[in-house]
Amino acid sequence: MSQTAHIPSHRKPRRAGRNPLLRTGVAGGVLSTLAVTAAAAPTSAEERKTAADTAEMPVLVPDAAAGALQAADANRTVATRYETEAARILAAEQAMERAGELAERKKAEAERRAAEAAEAAEAERERAARERAARDSQRTTLSAAPAATGAPAASPPAGSGNVATLVGFLRAQVGKAYVLGATGPSAYDCSSLTQAAFRQIGISLPRTSQPQSTAGTQVSLSSVRPGDILYWGSAGNAYHVAVYIGDGRFVGAQNPSTGVVERDMGYDMPTGAVRVL
Repeated sequence: MSQTAHIPSHRKPRRAGRNPLLRTGVAGGVLSTLAVTAAAAPTSAEERKTAADTAEMPVLVPDAAAGALQAADANRTVATRYETEAARILAAEQAMERAGELAERKKAEAERRAAEAAEAAEAERERAARERAARDSQRTTLSAAPAATGAPAASPPAGSGNVATLVGFLRAQVGKAYVLGATGPSAYDCSSLTQAAFRQIGISLPRTSQPQSTAGTQVSLSSVRPGDILYWGSAGNAYHVAVYIGDGRFVGAQNPSTGVVERDMGYDMPTGAVRVL
């Protein structure tokens, strides 16, 4: 007999009924999982392409978002450009409006000044016309006075030699220059010529026309005689003087344009006369 025939086995006896069933269940579960997986997997090429496209969608979505942002930025840039252009156009229109208003104001001011100048010129013409009329009247009176009285035309005073010397000196200066402030012998102003002429006959006159117009006896223009001082303005406030030389004429330093001239009294009728001889 074997030595181990009576030693009991330590392993539990197998239960043949349970093991086959367990194995069958596990196998069935694995097969079922494989079947479901196989059923879910794409079988055709089209299905595989669709699955691939679906798998790529998470990549395409960020690309589309980036494009949308770029488009939005471009739209904002265009909008900003249009707003800037609109602002520029508006500013230009406002500037044109302001320029138009300024031009209108300047035009109105120019028209106002032109109207004032025209009124002043008209007033000056009227004043000059009145003065000419007064001078013409005085000249007519001066010319008619000797005929009306039957007296000879302006006769020289007692010192006729002095008058001849005075008139001769004045006529010798005709053609010389007029220079304000000059006292001769090559140039004179109105009062220095008168002063120099009377100096030839030993009479001292003030230097300027204002006191010369009151240096003697006031006489009317209708009774002037050679050697009388003619003045323009008013006695004591004369702005021009000359010397009457007879026959309705005078010699005087007129202005820088004409110099010393001999003129008819009608050329520029004086305001008054003063006699110093």
